[in-house]
Amino acid sequence: MAPHIRTEDYTATNYGNILSGHFIVDDTYGHSRPQGMGDWLMVYTLEGQGYFRTPSGLKEINPGELGLLRAGVPHEYGTMRGQHWSFVWVHFHKLMELSYLPHQEVLIAGVPEGYSQHRVVTAFEHILYHARERSAYWYALCENAIREIILLMAQQLQTKRDPRIASILQQISQSMNKEIRIQDLAHNVGLSPSRLSHLFKGEMGEGIIEHVNRMRIKQAALLMEHMGRTATEAAHDVGFNNYNHFADLFRKQLGVSPRSYRKEKEKVKYFSDEFAINKEDET
Repeated sequence: MAPHIRTEDYTATNYGNILSGHFIVDDTYGHSRPQGMGDWLMVYTLEGQGYFRTPSGLKEINPGELGLLRAGVPHEYGTMRGQHWSFVWVHFHKLMELSYLPHQEVLIAGVPEGYSQHRVVTAFEHILYHARERSAYWYALCENAIREIILLMAQQLQTKRDPRIASILQQISQSMNKEIRIQDLAHNVGLSPSRLSHLFKGEMGEGIIEHVNRMRIKQAALLMEHMGRTATEAAHDVGFNNYNHFADLFRKQLGVSPRSYRKEKEKVKYFSDEFAINKEDET
């Protein structure tokens, strides 16, 4: 069945207004706007498959992908033939953060599974809620959520990282203080351990274990500097069961032992506090 494409003149939302919604539609759904729109349209596909056709060509949008249609671009969009399309959408006026994105008629960007997709879905939920309730500051709250999605999209387009590696990085970040097994990570993204290790090193310039240890050492240093944790406590907090191994890695990465690092940071903080007290006395 061919999509029923409805040609329409679209009246843009007024400034100070935002329209949003969640559609679940079959392949009879479609719109054609030869004159374009006066505002921007952003969509996120939850299930199924949609498309955008502009003067530059046809782009499909699949589950886990964000789409952004520029204001003023003649276009047609709808559900791909033989598919259904479940997507959330929002019409909004131009925001400064859009300048971080490439200047194209329509942009499609995949969002890595896990935390990033959760953030996008949650942001759209906030937009849908506030645009419907319209309580105090609703417009500002909607704009903040839209800005977050735009920045996440810009981040993904800028890095152009393999989505499987992006997913692995998120898993590592969320499991920093737990045991991380390459076999488990590989299983989660549908790769063999050897293939994942090769792909990860090619993208990141270091192995998975080296990356995990480097991030853990960095986190431990922050815990000692800002949270008052001892070297032993910090080692345990970030997932090291062997303090000597932690200390060796710490020394190689930062050039000093963990305990020396903590003492130096305490000394700097002491003199900083003393300087601040003396300045207050002078005033």
